[in-house]
Amino acid sequence: MAACARVATGEVATTDTSRTVSRIAFGSCADQSQPQPIWQSILAVEPELFVMLGDNVYGDVSSSDLRELKDAYARFAAVSGFRKLRASVPVLATWDDHDYGENDGGADFAYREQVETLFENFWSVPADSARARRPGVYDTAIIGPPGRRVQIILLDTRSFRSPLRETDERGAPGKERYLPDPDPAKSLLGDAQWEWLARQLERPAELRLVVSSIQVLADGHGWERWGNLPRERDRLFRLLATKRANGVVFISGDRHVGAIYRRDGILPYPVFEVTSSSLNRPNPRANEPGPHRMGDVYRRENFGTVLIDWASGSFELELRDLHGVVVRKQTLSLVQLMTPPHEGRCNHRTFVCRLPVP
Repeated sequence: MAACARVATGEVATTDTSRTVSRIAFGSCADQSQPQPIWQSILAVEPELFVMLGDNVYGDVSSSDLRELKDAYARFAAVSGFRKLRASVPVLATWDDHDYGENDGGADFAYREQVETLFENFWSVPADSARARRPGVYDTAIIGPPGRRVQIILLDTRSFRSPLRETDERGAPGKERYLPDPDPAKSLLGDAQWEWLARQLERPAELRLVVSSIQVLADGHGWERWGNLPRERDRLFRLLATKRANGVVFISGDRHVGAIYRRDGILPYPVFEVTSSSLNRPNPRANEPGPHRMGDVYRRENFGTVLIDWASGSFELELRDLHGVVVRKQTLSLVQLMTPPHEGRCNHRTFVCRLPVP
């Protein structure tokens, strides 16, 4: 039985949060001016939910009429593969800089309120919803019955982000555009979103997919990432540990390459991230040191999948290529991503979690 009811309202499928979801797909960076054949491969996987990670269109804004972004959305809506997916598969979305309207844009972007209205209209956000009533596009959904709940947490890394610290050696490896900034006054999510996130992590779920348009775990490069504001990243890890949030996996986009990352020692269980980018704008020359990356980056068109076997309590994190072939894969169990009830100690000053050695 399908996890999310594939009953379209017009041309938009709606989500039935009571049904079990076992097949989730996701991706980012879709240039509406270029062909998008990858949707056929995504449809062939038969996902029960699709998550847009940001840069869903490329419409950087140059004037108050938002002409570029409006045109980008119109062209994306006309892409046949995307139209087929959206009519049959529920889609959840957040944004990144190019559908926010400004390259590497943050809270100081002049047209952020207007572009938020465009986003909400395109993604059919109900006008009376809490998401539509508050600034920013962050949101959450819990899908499935107790014991089989997937929480999707859509972060907004644009609307409230402080200015980044520019590099002192533009283009140099590891310092390409930005440097880490330890300024305690700077924020990535903003106070209201931080408070909201803390409440969401208190809700019960077996698997939590935390959607961040920019990478969380990746280090070693000087492009946008959570590591550019290291105090904010430490705050995120501290919050996850304090709330004893089980089953956390990060999914991200932005980079025009795909990869799977793992970090140990920040939570009482290993933390994984899947970066899936780009749906049709890959960077075949991309390179990064990737100290937490598992294997090499994948430099061609790609999308991600999470395939859950609830009966066994296991799931697979995958990257798939233009034709749907798996090119990167990590198999995990839900038990691996659980905080032991009485074991382990988190040192929240250094954000290092230590567990007894088996």
